[in-house]
Amino acid sequence: MGLVRAIGLMSGTSLDGVDVALIETDGERIAALGPTGYRPYSESERDLLRQALAAGAALSDRWQRPGVLAEADDFVTRVHAEMVETFLATEHIKKSDVGIVGFHGQTVLHRPATRLTVQIGNGEKLAERLKLPVAHDFRAADVAAGGQGAPLVPVFHQALARDLDRPHPMAVLNLGGVANVTFVDGGDPVACDTGPGNALIDDFMRARVGAPYDNHGDAAADGKADQSFIDGILADPFFELKTPKSLDRNAFAFGNIGLPDYSVADGAATLSALTVQAVGRILPLLPEVPKAWIVAGGGARNRTLMKMLQRRLAPATVETADQAGWSSDALEAQAFAYLAVRTLNDLPITFPKTTGVAAPLTGGVVARP
Repeated sequence: MGLVRAIGLMSGTSLDGVDVALIETDGERIAALGPTGYRPYSESERDLLRQALAAGAALSDRWQRPGVLAEADDFVTRVHAEMVETFLATEHIKKSDVGIVGFHGQTVLHRPATRLTVQIGNGEKLAERLKLPVAHDFRAADVAAGGQGAPLVPVFHQALARDLDRPHPMAVLNLGGVANVTFVDGGDPVACDTGPGNALIDDFMRARVGAPYDNHGDAAADGKADQSFIDGILADPFFELKTPKSLDRNAFAFGNIGLPDYSVADGAATLSALTVQAVGRILPLLPEVPKAWIVAGGGARNRTLMKMLQRRLAPATVETADQAGWSSDALEAQAFAYLAVRTLNDLPITFPKTTGVAAPLTGGVVARP
């Protein structure tokens, strides 16, 4: 199949909102990165999704939607449909020019050890409303085959990095609610989750001052990190596991890590340093130490996190995706547009060195209106 214009959608573990992006690709090379958009969640909408996350922890069947999960499932489907409709109108994109939509949904449970991963949002209903093909349910096939089901974006990172003039090997670090890294050296990508990303910092700021996040890392910049607490968290066996490996958002949850009663500044500084040191712990587990790092996700806007990363990862260069000519905010939405086209073309989306699956594996389900 030739080039396809695809729309990608992403609502991540940070629960901040929905990203949307248009790309043009054949599922291998990226011909063009098009416009992007964003729709933040209101606080009441975040509350609904947090309730869904709490309820999701009790699921044993990935198709169950008891109680608040049914309400959240309908909300996620509706808000993504509205996002696509608004995006098409705002960017003057004809629906007939769009080949497929990539819809990740909202993860409420991710336990690959028990072969269970749950993303709410209904791909079939989204396809019917939009009158467009929708690729969805990207993680389930990998988890069912014994893979981690995450991270999914490394094959997109590899396609982007192929045309980027930076020293190799290089790494792409996504600082979402959970942080993940892709190592790129020309072969199949190597990838894994590194540990907490923004989730702990965001939850701490919301609990202490009612803010959704530490804006630009200003609170952390004024604080002092508690290294003894960080060392205690980093003693968790997860950080010694070889790649690939993945985390549920609640694996290191704000409510269960025993966080002392820090000042706002010291708490933000400690959790920021934890995120950065968890990234540092991955270096000995990679095939080589990367010479260049590209940072995407909400954490790329956190100046304090970026400065900490630059110090920890030196002498490698560290820059944001925006500085590299990509999009820090829309990278994952772009990735799901890319994965949608790969799904349409029956190309693999997960690999032995990204999720631990035995062989390269296709994934995703295409719903048609």
